[in-house]
Amino acid sequence: MSLSPKVIETLSAVSTATVTTILLKKGLRNVWMRGTRPLAPGQPRLVGRAFTLRFVPAREDLATPESWSSPTSTRAAIEAMPAGCIAVVDAMGVTDAGIFGDILCARMEQRGVAGLVTDGVVRDVAGVLGTKLPVWCQGGAAPPSVAGLTFVAWQQPIACGGVAVFPDDVVVVDDDGAVLIPAALVDMMVEQGPEQERMEAWIMREVDKGASLPGLYPMNAETKARYEKDKG
Repeated sequence: MSLSPKVIETLSAVSTATVTTILLKKGLRNVWMRGTRPLAPGQPRLVGRAFTLRFVPAREDLATPESWSSPTSTRAAIEAMPAGCIAVVDAMGVTDAGIFGDILCARMEQRGVAGLVTDGVVRDVAGVLGTKLPVWCQGGAAPPSVAGLTFVAWQQPIACGGVAVFPDDVVVVDDDGAVLIPAALVDMMVEQGPEQERMEAWIMREVDKGASLPGLYPMNAETKARYEKDKG
């Protein structure tokens, strides 16, 4: 099920740093996907349901150019991606085989996919950038995926950057990388995320005025009362 425009609008104003802080308070520490860096500067913060894809180590009888025509292929997976999703790809951190190139990314962009997140790399970097599909990854590599990986499935639980990602979990990506919000906690994040952003903005204004940090960040009772008064 796609996210409502209201949820996307709300969470698009909440940074990945704030998301991790709120989830940490809920006991979730492992939600930031390691190795997910923006491929290009200035990519927008995105919010979307995770559409998962999974690779395993290359096996010579399976990882062949012929496999690209298989019913179980990255090509078939792309055709199953709904508009607005964020493709999250488990490449096991492999950085010497590009999982997608410009043609596949162009098709994803045509289908309305919001972005691509992987703990691996892409190939044809100049072409990928030309598609305007926002990508978070570990960089680029010339060899194709079958040089180091075998594609096996989509819309199954995966591990991306050391984080467990289930289909329909929500992903937020910005300059700090990709962060997971478990599907069951999305409503909580919609409620608490904007308030955390407001509070930290108020704290920053106090710092700009020369306020010292003890008692301000985190707030003590006196500072909290002043914040609530200013908030109205």
